[in-house]
Amino acid sequence: MILTTAEILKRVRELEIKSKRLTRHLFTGEYHSAFKGRGMSFREVREYAAGDDIRFIDWNVSARFNHPFSKLFEEERELTVMLLVDVSASSLFGTVHARKKDLITEICAILAFSAINNNDKVGIILFSDKIESYIPPKKGRDHVLYMVRQLLTIEPKRKGTNLNEAIRFFNRSAKHNSIVFLLSDFVDGDRFEDALKVAGKKHDMIGIKVYDKMDMELPAIGLIEAEDSETGRRIWVDTNDFLVRTNYQQHFFNQTEQSKSIFHKAGCDLLHLRTDEDYVKILQRFFASRHRPG
Repeated sequence: MILTTAEILKRVRELEIKSKRLTRHLFTGEYHSAFKGRGMSFREVREYAAGDDIRFIDWNVSARFNHPFSKLFEEERELTVMLLVDVSASSLFGTVHARKKDLITEICAILAFSAINNNDKVGIILFSDKIESYIPPKKGRDHVLYMVRQLLTIEPKRKGTNLNEAIRFFNRSAKHNSIVFLLSDFVDGDRFEDALKVAGKKHDMIGIKVYDKMDMELPAIGLIEAEDSETGRRIWVDTNDFLVRTNYQQHFFNQTEQSKSIFHKAGCDLLHLRTDEDYVKILQRFFASRHRPG
């Protein structure tokens, strides 16, 4: 579906209004508590004092002066937020409420406006089975509006998905520790495990699996011709066959468990959002779960 310039501007404006409203009323506190304080930079050393965290003792300096010294850190004043967005052909699928791509675009707009509201930089990598577009992190409303326009108008040159390539590209290009949201339906298998482990050691990685109800279960509607949107392969499927529907659902659950396991092993979070669910509540719950005391 190709949008006219007027439709694009209208959609960008709608997303800006919706995102700002949600950001102002729902996410400002949650975002700040969930992510601020995660980027800490070294400031100086001082003599160890009672109550200092022993993990921050600088053993080299302590040995030199024969007296314990602690490292002091300060909260980095700004964070870098990166959005890694799967724009492969499977993101165009959707049977209720919205396509996966529409939901991903809304979530990206909200996360981007939350970032600039907190004076953080935000950037985006759009990928299929290759890097389709890279917009380096910057601040400011115009920058976010440009990113949203790119999300709305991108026509990927390729149909497939390569999560491994996207994460590796991010690992190479990231200059600072970042908060990273990886948005995809994660149908790429386990080929991104090693790249995610590398990213997870340096960055705060959060996966957001966006899926459609029909990704999970087939309705019993008789014989249908199904096409794989990424490979173009077509097969006839008898959806009235209970075993066919059961195997289809089991395949979805297996993929989901595999993704959960990969993120868990890499020390990263993974959220699940269905296209007909209230993603606002799920994001709020997630932000709230990451609140740090004090």
